[in-house]
Amino acid sequence: MGSNTTEKDKIKGNQLANVVEVYALGQHISMSAHKARRVIDQIRGRSYEETLMILELMPYRACYPIFKLVYSAAANASHNMGFNQAALIISKAEVNEGTIVKKLKPRARGRSFAIRRPTCHITIVLQDTSKDIKYFRWLRKYGWIYKDKYIDIKEKYLDFIHRDKMKWANSKSEVVWDKK
Repeated sequence: MGSNTTEKDKIKGNQLANVVEVYALGQHISMSAHKARRVIDQIRGRSYEETLMILELMPYRACYPIFKLVYSAAANASHNMGFNQAALIISKAEVNEGTIVKKLKPRARGRSFAIRRPTCHITIVLQDTSKDIKYFRWLRKYGWIYKDKYIDIKEKYLDFIHRDKMKWANSKSEVVWDKK
C-alpha cells in the first residue's frame, strides 16, 4: 500500500496522454454565419502560423474575431497542455448560427421597421501533430516514407520541403513527386 496512485489517477493519466486537441469557442459574435464561413473555409486544415498570416492579410470583417479565437486556442494549447505552437494545425473549424437579435426602428407616420441582427458561434480546434499517434498511423497507412531519425513531424515535413521531393510507398514502382 505504498503507492498513492489510484485506478482513477491511472485512467486520468492515460486520457491526458491521448489528448492532442485543444479548442476555443466564441459565442454570440455579431455577424452572419455565412460571412464567417467564407473565412473559416480558407483556414481549415492549415498550420497555426500559416493561419495567422492568412487572417492578417484577408480584407474581411470576420477575420478579426476568428484571429482572436485561433490565438486563444493556441494559448490554451501551450499554457494548459504544453503543446508546441509550431506543430499545431487547425483540425476542425466550424461556424453555427446563433440567436437573432430583433430590434424595432421607428419610421414615418408612427410605424416601425424590424431590424434583425444575426449572431454566430465559432469553434476552433487545434491538434498537435507531434503527439498524435493516429497521425503517425495515418502517415504509415497511406505510404509516406520518413526517415526514422526524426522524432518531430514538423522536422520531417521541413526535411521534405528542403529536399523538394516526396516518395510514395504504396505504389508498385517508386514514384517521385516534385513540388516545383
